[in-house]
Amino acid sequence: MLRNLPSVEQLLKTETTARLIAQFGRPLTLDALRNTLDEIRARFKLNLEAELPSIDLILTQTESTLSAWTASTLFPVINATGVILHTNLGRAPMSAATIRAMDVVSRGYSNLEFDLETGKRGSRLIHAEKLLQKLTGAEAALVVNNCASAVLLTLSALANKKRVAIARSQLVEIGGGFRVPDVMKQSGAKLVEIGTTNKVRLSDYETALEESAALVMRAHRSNFKIVGFTEEPEFKDIVESAHKAGVPVVDDLGSGALYDTAKYGFTHEPTVQESMHAGADVILFSGDKLVGGPQAGIIIGKKALLDKIKKHPLARAVRADKACLAGVSATLTHYLKDEAEREIPIVRMMSLTPEQLKGRAEAWQAELGQGTVAKGESTVGGGSLPDESTPTFLLELQVKSAEKFLRALRKNNPPIIARTENNKILLDPRTVLPEQEGALLVGLKNLLKT
Repeated sequence: MLRNLPSVEQLLKTETTARLIAQFGRPLTLDALRNTLDEIRARFKLNLEAELPSIDLILTQTESTLSAWTASTLFPVINATGVILHTNLGRAPMSAATIRAMDVVSRGYSNLEFDLETGKRGSRLIHAEKLLQKLTGAEAALVVNNCASAVLLTLSALANKKRVAIARSQLVEIGGGFRVPDVMKQSGAKLVEIGTTNKVRLSDYETALEESAALVMRAHRSNFKIVGFTEEPEFKDIVESAHKAGVPVVDDLGSGALYDTAKYGFTHEPTVQESMHAGADVILFSGDKLVGGPQAGIIIGKKALLDKIKKHPLARAVRADKACLAGVSATLTHYLKDEAEREIPIVRMMSLTPEQLKGRAEAWQAELGQGTVAKGESTVGGGSLPDESTPTFLLELQVKSAEKFLRALRKNNPPIIARTENNKILLDPRTVLPEQEGALLVGLKNLLKT
């Protein structure tokens, strides 16, 4: 029976295969044809009485294989969870200007490392630096591919084989198993733990400085809180003590903030500007969390220290590409122009009032003809502002099985990510982008009909 299977050469002569070659290319189509025939042979050997598929069925299976092989695994989703910086959903959506800047610089050639004034080779390190200097008052700046690499690079450049003092309460682990002690070890720095888990005094820092610590580091606890019987000195006092000993201070702010989060009803998050004002010599923060731009690690501070960091061999391994630099620059420009609240999606989401959210939830209810509008809570997420929430209004949908409905939402095009409570589907307008609202309602209507 297997002798009756068409050969690859026979299948190549069909119009369907010609179409597949035009769509997927000849090498991949040949691979898929052979794969399909191998699967048919394997199935037939398990059941010798089975009928061989027709040529049309073979080609249909081949097309399905090709589609599966070339399907993108990364695509947009609608975030209706109310988690503003949802790590699993790509963190911060970017502003229109940021997306345009990244698109324009990616479409063709650019002056990434070309000096238009002299006509000679330039440096990619200058891009975004002037904006960061103007925005923060720093002497110098550097953009790398993420904040984890910013920490590793900074410690490697400034503290290799040197003692670095850090409070035990700051030996944190963030998502993906990134542990500060492990990174310090990898950089070659010698970890000097000071204080206890819950209590760190200024005298602990002073003792470490007397014992030849070459660097003091603060790692902001951006994804958890320590409460109760606790004590920690003011950062400006730590900096003052370190500077008296002639030792620089590195401040890893993690998610970072260029604005006061308390303005939007959250706990105050230490800002980059406050760290600068306190006298930190080097400050590290992310570009894709509270800043609201593309994934990036941003390093700012004293020029003498930044020069060492820029010249370190690891700097090339973790450098940012042209799209990242263009995106970071466009995002920072929003802050310089005092338009972040209007233009940067995550800042806009945080600034929405309960009344505005209630209006959107009620509009959804009216459009769907069902559901209940109820009070709820949105969160920042993304390893920022732990346990912090802000009031919102939710659209609650009563369904037969919440888990089955959530699964159906995830299979929608585009997928809709929601949450459930007491067998109800909860949809938070805070994190649904205005341009996705129509697709959200169409998807919900179709699923509610079934």
